[in-house]
Amino acid sequence: MFDTADVYGAGRSEEVLGRALAGRRDEVVIATKFGYTFDAGRRAITGQDASPGYIRRACRASLLRLGTEWIDLYQLHVGDLPAAQAQEVADTLEELAAEGPIRSYGWSTDDPQRAGTFASGAPCTAIQHELNVLAQAPAMLAVCDGFGLASINRSPLAMGLLTGKYTAVSRVPADDVRAAQPWVGYFDGGRPAPQWLARLEAIRGVLTAGGRTLAQGALGWLLARSPRTVPIPGIRTIAQAEQNAAALGLGPLPPAAMAEIAQLLGTGAAQPR
Repeated sequence: MFDTADVYGAGRSEEVLGRALAGRRDEVVIATKFGYTFDAGRRAITGQDASPGYIRRACRASLLRLGTEWIDLYQLHVGDLPAAQAQEVADTLEELAAEGPIRSYGWSTDDPQRAGTFASGAPCTAIQHELNVLAQAPAMLAVCDGFGLASINRSPLAMGLLTGKYTAVSRVPADDVRAAQPWVGYFDGGRPAPQWLARLEAIRGVLTAGGRTLAQGALGWLLARSPRTVPIPGIRTIAQAEQNAAALGLGPLPPAAMAEIAQLLGTGAAQPR
């Protein structure tokens, strides 16, 4: 499964993915997103649009960039869209599913109420939301459980923090999204936030038991957390792709490890922000 969006790289991400998967379309699941308008020439986001006409235009453009006749999972990208408007979006997506350009649809949002309203009024199949061992999102998982949805896990490695690559003295480049965007959360001024590093250190030993790398342990936690979870870790190199994929062979973390992590982090404790 590959998850992308039309706005990533102002269309370039979909183009690259389309070239990479040419001739192998039946072997993969492609998920992409819509809802943000962008200027491809300037590579800049220009606004948002979830009107029926725009959704259809965006879908056609994504199909062309991806070089495919269908999208397996088409996701609303605007996480804070009003629930009433989201129902109109669902109606359009239902039409597209009936016509064939998409196979299923969902919403990328971290708002349990919006997700629940959307799922209750439309036969969507997935909600994409932030989830990792440091940000456990129980309310979002409850929505997925209640409506029988796949839980597509954004930031499964906490924007890289759960790879173990970053320490208290690390600093990401100034042009890195983690240095510039406050919504990232795990970094503060380009440095890993101390409260997150402290929580990571508390569970590092449990995550790396059994020969796992830290990243594999974090993915193993997600696989053990729910049968609905689908982590989508980012990759930049072949080695990272192979390491992430190897987490499947190692399997979910065992129940004892899950219980120990819950104890170390404090079950039900508020997540630091």
